[in-house]
Amino acid sequence: MRGYTGDKDAFLKRLRRIEGQVRGLQRMVENDEYCIDVLTQISAATKALQAVSLGLMDEHLKHCVAEAIAQGGETADEKVREASEAIARLVRS
Repeated sequence: MRGYTGDKDAFLKRLRRIEGQVRGLQRMVENDEYCIDVLTQISAATKALQAVSLGLMDEHLKHCVAEAIAQGGETADEKVREASEAIARLVRS
């Protein structure tokens, strides 16, 4: 069971909404919509994806990392390193 399993439906709902936003972006480009309007919608979709990412990271830290730290040893070190790398990727994107 993953840390986000309890909120899986909420995450899926948000991702489906983002999927709709991306389809809307495709339609905007197909219809030659104004550049700034397309960019505004891209920004909204990006922010929505960032919110999902932060939610997943929060759940990962609360469940997976906390559980590994309680167990200690190499598992804890690995989970902390993994989380640090994921945070670094999110910050760079």
